[in-house]
Amino acid sequence: MKNTIKVERAKLNITQSELAEKIGVSRQTINSIEIGRYVPSTTLALKLSKLFGITVNEIFKLEEDD
Repeated sequence: MKNTIKVERAKLNITQSELAEKIGVSRQTINSIEIGRYVPSTTLALKLSKLFGITVNEIFKLEEDD
C-alpha cells in the first residue's frame, strides 16, 4: 500500500517525531508506515486524515498486489 504521509508532513513542515506526538504513536510507527512496512489501523488512518485535512483515500492507495 502506497501512502503520501511524507509529502503531507512536508506540507505542514513537521518531522516524523512531531507527527507521531500529534497522533499518539511512536516515531518508529510513522517511519514504518511511510516506508510501507506497516499498514495502520482504521483509527490511526482516520487520525492522519483529520490532521492533514484530506481523506484516507488521498493518503493511502492500494497497489495491484495488495
